[in-house]
Amino acid sequence: MRALLSVYDKSGIAELAAKLHAAGVELLSSGGTAEVISAEGIPVTDVSTVTGFPAMLGHRVVTLHPKIHGGILADRRDSDHLRDLEVHGLDLIDMVVGNLYPFTSKPSIDLIDIGGPTLLRAAAKNNEYVTVLVDPSDYEVVLDEIEKLGNTSAATRKRLARKAFAHTAAYDSAIVSWFDRDAGTAESPLPETMHISIERAQDLRYGENPHQSGARYRTAGGSSWWDSVEQHSGVPLSYLNLFDADAAWQLATGLGDRPACAIIKHANPCGVAVADTLAEAYARAFACDEMSAFGGVVAVNRPIDTATVEAMVNAAQADVVIAPGYEDGVVQALIKKRKNTRLLEAPNPVVPKLHVRQLSDGYLVQDAYRLAAGSEDWEVVTERVPTDAERDDALLAWQVCANVTSNSIVLAKDGAAWGIGAGQQNRVQAGQIAAQKADGRAVGGACASDAFYPFPDGIDAAAEAGAAVIIQPGGSVNDDKTIAAANEHGIAMIFTGERQFRH
Repeated sequence: MRALLSVYDKSGIAELAAKLHAAGVELLSSGGTAEVISAEGIPVTDVSTVTGFPAMLGHRVVTLHPKIHGGILADRRDSDHLRDLEVHGLDLIDMVVGNLYPFTSKPSIDLIDIGGPTLLRAAAKNNEYVTVLVDPSDYEVVLDEIEKLGNTSAATRKRLARKAFAHTAAYDSAIVSWFDRDAGTAESPLPETMHISIERAQDLRYGENPHQSGARYRTAGGSSWWDSVEQHSGVPLSYLNLFDADAAWQLATGLGDRPACAIIKHANPCGVAVADTLAEAYARAFACDEMSAFGGVVAVNRPIDTATVEAMVNAAQADVVIAPGYEDGVVQALIKKRKNTRLLEAPNPVVPKLHVRQLSDGYLVQDAYRLAAGSEDWEVVTERVPTDAERDDALLAWQVCANVTSNSIVLAKDGAAWGIGAGQQNRVQAGQIAAQKADGRAVGGACASDAFYPFPDGIDAAAEAGAAVIIQPGGSVNDDKTIAAANEHGIAMIFTGERQFRH
């Protein structure tokens, strides 16, 4: 039995080589891998001895040779293959151990591996006879089978072959993405093709419903900020726990420098507030819609302190709490009062460059949404100019509105979103729901609409809800009529120039 070892990640390679040698396996290697093996006193034959050629072109050409690939690819039941081996003096290779340059660590032409993927693909293709290893965690399994069976099992070889093809696919995907870093034109800013390779990172209790399987995936060979999330308590997470927690965390961490809290239920905010203390922010966010907050996800942008815990334990049960940290004793206090709540500790979230969504058997791809329009870009279009306090209310309402399913209307005042109308087929009804939830608490505050008001009736509804300022994108053919309606009601109105639909 012969094995070719050529790895970038040398974790466990010396131990593997020693045990293979002890099992009577002849070892071939080159470069740094051969040096590591030789340094341990383990006999190893340099690839150049087999090929008759030294490593050349700055080590770009080492294993690309018929005496290597013929030994890997030969079909051992094919008489023509066996004749070729004999005629050309080729010896069989039964195992290939390899992994590739860490391209994603510092992308460059020099880190595009050619020989490595070729070896792995050849060995994986011929898995009926050849064992291919790309992951050090599989070394012990292979060694155990060799010790017990004299070789690896067909099932193991097939499993490892799949893993090798996944390894090279992820590698190629990373290279294409690097070439796409400046992809796109003014006519078509998105890449011509997309090559996404993802790996399962976390099994979930179930999917969107208990009869569906669910898992969290990440970019293959990479990492996600979710990998660094620590769960302090509660049962394992489900699909919707992660979906809602992600939405809540993105919103809470994007609300500025003041202590902030966002409560999400079924992907929509049901309470959002900023305040001078975290406990106050939580209490006000919960008060926005106490009924909907039950079983929701609570996200805060400060470490949770004792005062916030006291506010939480006197409020409705949350399924998930996500925070950047917990002060001493807080986790234990929450577990004692809310043993079923999952307590998550998370780093800052990462906003992807592209947003990908499945469309039946196809995909929709767009730039990931960012709240691009800031207050310096806004245009006051009415006779009355909003006060500074009204502008603050408008900013909060606009930020929250960007995270609410369309059509959406948000009523906010004094740092809290008191009324949120989400996901309605028409904007007037969204406004009615927001007004009903606000129940007069947003009088004198702001009304935000995720898209323009097509008719003045939306302005009338905002006035009836007590809004002092309306913030909307503008851009309707009826803008003149809606501006006139706002002036008639004595309401200030801001055009942002930016629609923010969310589906």
